[in-house]
Amino acid sequence: ETTLGTFKVELFADKLPITSGNFIDLANSGFYNGLHFHRVIDGFMCQFGCPHSRDPKSRRAGTGGPTGSSKFQSCDGKTYTRDREGNIPDEFVGKITNAPGTLSMANTGAPDSGGSQFFINVADNSMLDYFDRTTDSKHPVFGKVVQGMDVLMTISKTRTSQSDAPLTPVEMIS
Repeated sequence: ETTLGTFKVELFADKLPITSGNFIDLANSGFYNGLHFHRVIDGFMCQFGCPHSRDPKSRRAGTGGPTGSSKFQSCDGKTYTRDREGNIPDEFVGKITNAPGTLSMANTGAPDSGGSQFFINVADNSMLDYFDRTTDSKHPVFGKVVQGMDVLMTISKTRTSQSDAPLTPVEMIS
């Protein structure tokens, strides 16, 4: 649930058990509650999940992640420990494309640099697929929106600053 409406997602837990388990752990712990979408680009994507975005005007929004060295259980029952910066191992499996409505793990471009931030594609962004060799971007898809895509399209069209932050904050309630 967001301040602009509700959307529901389905995770690809069978294909990406580590990424999905990490997301479930963070969601169940309330990590995402009260955070704001910190990067929104119309015709591209809506990014979310940085703990610094609790303050929607924070200049650090987009740079944070979960607590380092914290543990979570993957969807295949294995226990993982996030690295000291809160990052998890990359899961470049499944060959699921960054199509409209898919959830994709955000990262810095360095290996194993995803943590809590993800984005929801509002357009075909196949150039971000880890298996697309036309760019260096590698963003694995770990879920899809199954209800409320209209809410995400509304979020994607909100007016933004030069740094792509919504001028009117969009908060994740739960």
